[in-house]
Amino acid sequence: MPARAYWQGQIRLALVSIPVEIYAATKSGAAIAFKQIHEPTGKPIHYEKIVTGVGPVDTDEIMKGYEVSKGEYVLLEQDEIDAVKLESKKTLELTQFVDAHEIDVLYYEKPYFVVPADDLAEEAFIVLREALRRTKKVGLGQLAMRGREYVVSLKPCGRGMVLETLRYADEVNKAQSYFREIPEGKPDADLLDLAEALIEKKSGTFDPQEFHDRYVDALKDLVERKRKAKGGKVIEEKDDGATRSGSNVVDLMAALKKSMEKSGSATASKAAPARKPAAKKAAAKKPAATAAKKRA
Repeated sequence: MPARAYWQGQIRLALVSIPVEIYAATKSGAAIAFKQIHEPTGKPIHYEKIVTGVGPVDTDEIMKGYEVSKGEYVLLEQDEIDAVKLESKKTLELTQFVDAHEIDVLYYEKPYFVVPADDLAEEAFIVLREALRRTKKVGLGQLAMRGREYVVSLKPCGRGMVLETLRYADEVNKAQSYFREIPEGKPDADLLDLAEALIEKKSGTFDPQEFHDRYVDALKDLVERKRKAKGGKVIEEKDDGATRSGSNVVDLMAALKKSMEKSGSATASKAAPARKPAAKKAAAKKPAATAAKKRA
């Protein structure tokens, strides 16, 4: 594998143990990083680790501490923390299997690729993968990585499997507190039909390549314009009409109809053959030619 394994251990199902390796399935995308700069000198600002009444300290003098009461800490060495015995540090035991739809999307956190650690592990790995695929189930267990224990799910993905860390129940806010003010009334049937038709017109297969971070592009453009302006301000006020004050009343029916027309014309322009407009012009001239004939 070209990358370094994020975790190495075994998946255990009853008495069966499968040595596996886990790799990060995602990576950081393009981003613009800003540094804090001291304006009068143009130099970057640095941060020092400082103890009140002592001043700057060396990194090797710093330990991890847990506050047990106000101002009182229990100090721990890193090797003491690393020595904490937890079976899930090296073993992911699958303790439950559920239908995928039973796990709310709010609980999913981060995905990882799971592969067999060696040739000897491949047979058992494939059996587990295909059993999950045929039963349409997701395996659940707990796994310790990088200083904490996670609830994780395991499911097939192509020739391999994907492990996803899940949030604990106390890490997810209850939706009711946010949604309770939204009325329960049913929408107008005509409006609903129009919205469904618009969704159908814009439906397609998901292609992640169609999307990119436009904010990063805009920031890069801003940096380039600022560089050329040699310090001058380059703020542009743009009104795209997307922001409306709360007092404006939007005619939802008209807006949906206009969206349908716009979507329809865009679809038609893509699908229409190149010769069609010429055929329409010829048809339009016909009545004029007939009228000239009658006059003759």
